[in-house]
Amino acid sequence: MLETLARWRAETPGCQHRNHLNNAGAALMPTPVIDAITAHIRLESEIGGYEAENAREREIACVYEEIAGLVAAAPRNMAVVANATAGFVQSMSAFDFAPGDVIVTSRCDYTSYQIHFLALAKRLGVVVHHAPDLPEGGIDANAVRDVLRRERVRLVHVSWVPTNSGLVQDVRAVGAVCEEEGVPFLLDACQAVGQIPIDVARLSCDYLSVTARKFLRGPRGIGFMYVSDRALSRGDYPLFVDMRGARWVDAGRFELVDSAQRFEDWEFPWALVLGLGAAARYARGVGVDLAGSRAAVLAAMLRRELATIDGVRVLDRGREQCAIVTIDVRGRDASELVTALAERGINTTASLRWYGLLDFADKGTTSALRLSPHYYNTEEEIAQVVSALRELLD
Repeated sequence: MLETLARWRAETPGCQHRNHLNNAGAALMPTPVIDAITAHIRLESEIGGYEAENAREREIACVYEEIAGLVAAAPRNMAVVANATAGFVQSMSAFDFAPGDVIVTSRCDYTSYQIHFLALAKRLGVVVHHAPDLPEGGIDANAVRDVLRRERVRLVHVSWVPTNSGLVQDVRAVGAVCEEEGVPFLLDACQAVGQIPIDVARLSCDYLSVTARKFLRGPRGIGFMYVSDRALSRGDYPLFVDMRGARWVDAGRFELVDSAQRFEDWEFPWALVLGLGAAARYARGVGVDLAGSRAAVLAAMLRRELATIDGVRVLDRGREQCAIVTIDVRGRDASELVTALAERGINTTASLRWYGLLDFADKGTTSALRLSPHYYNTEEEIAQVVSALRELLD
């Protein structure tokens, strides 16, 4: 393992300069990803943007194969989007909501999605229902079933791993309930991809959305979504389908493309698309099982050590926890701690109360320091941040 770890770090230029514990925000890109992006930008500058796209046609097709392999799907079920939120918006827009339609979600779904739900409630009259949590944390699939059987639920949406917690929700159980009841299931895998193995068939989801920049170690500004055969056969398509997703075949008629690409836009930053493909290929080469298990071990070490510091409260709950560690530090604002740690060469970030309003209210905190190690981090880096926090609090 030491030799493999040394190779991972040698292929990660940022490791030379920082102790990067903000992988849930944006991980350090490995060299193959950087090279894929810069090579295409260079090609565009030399021969032109359209011409560079044509020259990389086969490599671009391979991107769909790589991202499909990450989630155990077929390339025709994959669409490239700007980020997970863009994928969420595209999938949500495939549903024609009516007043009284119910959207079921969890108490710790991503902030932007909670705002989107409220906007739909205000504009279209939908009803937003937050399913209760299990006593140990995480959405209660049986409670979801109860709601589906008594209310007019149009769809269920869950964030697999919240942005503000190390909780891993039991989305497989939720997906099974949705399939049993015939209700579409939308899944946010933004914080899961790259640290949790994904098999969309086992998840029973209609849609899944991903951002490349987090545990997948891809570039910012790009992501992907999965669209199930069930959704495609229903004829689902986004509200604002464009010429990438459909052909204008008559003055009053268009025809959808027969794949998930109906959810794409025509214009792409192809350098980032190729970077996404390189990130997926690198992640599959490392092995998501190995990457996730090592990252989880480092996170567990962090929780254990941080819990011994006077004034520190570890906030993560759930039967299963991942490589996101959140703590409340008594009498200290998390943003101030982020700045103090950055001055020591340690990257972290803060989760504010409104990022997870319901979850943080339950936990009685106004801000949390979030630390998120990944497989290329070291035990020494974990010890360094624990020591730094002890020093700051002393």
